[in-house]
Amino acid sequence: MGVRSCCRAGVHCRRKQQQVGGLLVLHLLLAAAAVPARGQRSDGVVIAQADLQGLQAIRQSLVDPRGFLAGWNGTGLDACSGGWAGIKCAQGKVVAIQLPFKGLAGALSDKVGQLTALQRFSFHDNIIGGQVPAALGFLRELRGVYLHNNRFAGAVPPALGGCALLQTLDLSGNFLSGSIPSTLANTTRLYRINLAYNNLSGVVPTSLTSLPFLESLQLNNNNLSGVIPPTIGDLRLLHDLSLASNLISGSIPDGIGNATKLGKLDLSDNLLGGSLPESLCSLTLLVELNLDGNDIGGHIPACFDELKNLTKLSLRRNVLDGEIPATIGNLSALSLFDVSENNLTGEIPASLSGLVNLSSFNVSYNNLSGPVPAALSNKFNSSSFLGNLQLCGFNGSAICTSASSPLTAPSPPVPLSERRTRKLNKRELIIAVAGILLLFFLLFCCVFIFWRKDKKESSPPKKGAKEATTKTVGKAGSGTDTGGDGGGKLVHFDGPLSFTADDLLCATAEILGKSTYGTVYKATMEDGSYVAVKRLREKIAKSQKEFELEVNALGKLRHPNLLALRAYYLGAKGEKLLVFDYMPKGNLASFLHARAPDSSPVDWPTRMNIAMGLARGLHHLHTDANMVHGNITSNNILLDEGNDAKIADCGLSRLMSAAANSSVIAAAGALGYRAPELSKLKKVNTKTDIYSLGVVMLELLTSKSPGDTTMTNGLDLPQWVASVVEEEWTNEVFDLELMKDAAAGSETGEELVKTLKLALHCVDPSPPARPEAQQVLRQLEQIKPSVAVSAASSFTGEPSHTTATATSVTDETKSTFTE
Repeated sequence: MGVRSCCRAGVHCRRKQQQVGGLLVLHLLLAAAAVPARGQRSDGVVIAQADLQGLQAIRQSLVDPRGFLAGWNGTGLDACSGGWAGIKCAQGKVVAIQLPFKGLAGALSDKVGQLTALQRFSFHDNIIGGQVPAALGFLRELRGVYLHNNRFAGAVPPALGGCALLQTLDLSGNFLSGSIPSTLANTTRLYRINLAYNNLSGVVPTSLTSLPFLESLQLNNNNLSGVIPPTIGDLRLLHDLSLASNLISGSIPDGIGNATKLGKLDLSDNLLGGSLPESLCSLTLLVELNLDGNDIGGHIPACFDELKNLTKLSLRRNVLDGEIPATIGNLSALSLFDVSENNLTGEIPASLSGLVNLSSFNVSYNNLSGPVPAALSNKFNSSSFLGNLQLCGFNGSAICTSASSPLTAPSPPVPLSERRTRKLNKRELIIAVAGILLLFFLLFCCVFIFWRKDKKESSPPKKGAKEATTKTVGKAGSGTDTGGDGGGKLVHFDGPLSFTADDLLCATAEILGKSTYGTVYKATMEDGSYVAVKRLREKIAKSQKEFELEVNALGKLRHPNLLALRAYYLGAKGEKLLVFDYMPKGNLASFLHARAPDSSPVDWPTRMNIAMGLARGLHHLHTDANMVHGNITSNNILLDEGNDAKIADCGLSRLMSAAANSSVIAAAGALGYRAPELSKLKKVNTKTDIYSLGVVMLELLTSKSPGDTTMTNGLDLPQWVASVVEEEWTNEVFDLELMKDAAAGSETGEELVKTLKLALHCVDPSPPARPEAQQVLRQLEQIKPSVAVSAASSFTGEPSHTTATATSVTDETKSTFTE
């Protein structure tokens, strides 16, 4: 693929860096040297007649609603001279057809078999149906078949086994059925097979394990059955194996330990039984191990501590027993550990407290006992420990007590002779009666006091008096509710009261922007401090009771990369105001696209810092807060003085009606940030947030606004970037300022390509293929570790209200959020 070739070229770049100029280094890194410049003739030779007929047959079988194939007509004399979109030739023979993301429908003609020199066949991310042409098997020069994310049905053609030079076969994301042909083993140069997300059945052919160069085998999300081939370990170069979400049974073969290059192993959601083979400990390069949702029993091998590179270990929903090995605490890179819904016993090892990178931890619904290590109970909420009846020491559980120190000493046994009932004497009788009378008197007093209080609170206020209330907000807010002259209620979060309702309502207000939810103002208080106030539109929020329940929960949400909700105000006439920290640098959209002509350009470290902050905040939102944002755009990413990202509108959808949220999703689509599946599902989730994150990352790389398709040939930003990369013109993607940095001979060029590849992963049309926010963050930190270290050291506490000298506001911009 284009990005893969770019990354490989990057290695060659560094070897030649001392021999060529800095600008040539970038060209070697980002583009294939053999590809001509856009607009130049790609081949001066007239196309061969057989190839012309093959292309004409392909054109006739396709439906082209957008007109991308309008040039495929006439005599065909210019087919190899750049006149036919997506065609590349060599000596009059077609060597590549590349038409991804073009909205093409229809089917593919078997006349493709006439293109005898064809090496690359790419129609991915269209809506083409019919069958995969069996005639592809006649193309002896074919290297790559990219037909993923279409609507192909029928079987995987066994004839593909005749393509002796085939290296990549990607038919994922279609409706293919039948079995996987064993003849694919004849294509001995295959290094990547992706048949995921189809309806394939039958077994995983054992013959595939004889492919000597296979690096990636992705067969997940099908209906495959049978067992994992016992010879799977013969794939000595395999680094990515995914058989998840099938019907595979049996046990994990012991020979899997021979596949020592494995970096990712996903066998989740199958019918696997048996136990965990200790040979898994030989996979020392393993980064992710996912065995969720099986029927695997036995103990967790203590030798798992040999997997020093492991960052994700997920074994939930199995029948594992025994104790959690203390050696797991030696996996210093571990960020996710999930053994929930098993039959594990014993205590949680104290050694797990030393896993400083651990951000997701779940041992719920086992038979664990004893105290939870303090470091874990402080870091993770009760959902990580629930369902263990004998576990104590976490929020909401029983208090741990020492078995050797009973709470009360047992009473000595009473002799049988003393157990006879005796009458009370006169003095004891008087004391008992007096005690009962006193108890009744106290009870009467309590009832009278509460009755008086209730009567007083329910009576109407005196005419002319201010209807003000003051009360403590308990766990929801640590400030107080203070009503203003209008009889409203102001609820503060985070510490002492910094302003009253009257201060807020009398503040000078300047409109910052409007959205589907309402209008945002910059409010200047009397002391010169600023806050941002969002006035919600009328009739779009939930009922007051639901609203208050949700907004009090949002008031607890705190993270350095999330914009903190500091207070809210409920007016007597139904007005709803949300008060946030004011960010003086505005939003990312303005920062990138509306800069003053004389301002300095946004450099690469700043852009990476923003991307990392966004990923870090989203990871906290998804994992720790268990919340989906649903409206990630560059307008909702604010910047503080240090250009650190603050995600705004977190959880705002929880305050709104379903109709209002549908409008927000539609608006996000118009702006270019909406995941494609939301056009049908209408329900946001973590994967739709990741898609929006990927769009923002592309925006940072290209400096192109996703909502402006005039700069991307009518395509949305992800489609445009993918099409340019597919044509191996990656250098045209990046912002010119970033290209200048890369041409200077730094590591920027390689970092740009790696970040671009990650962003395209985030905007994958298939939701399950998108990474989690935690994975995005980890990869960004690996690409630019210097920015990651700097960002981590700057997170020392919560931001405070920005204080500055009050500036005058003209009559044209003055407004009020209480009108």
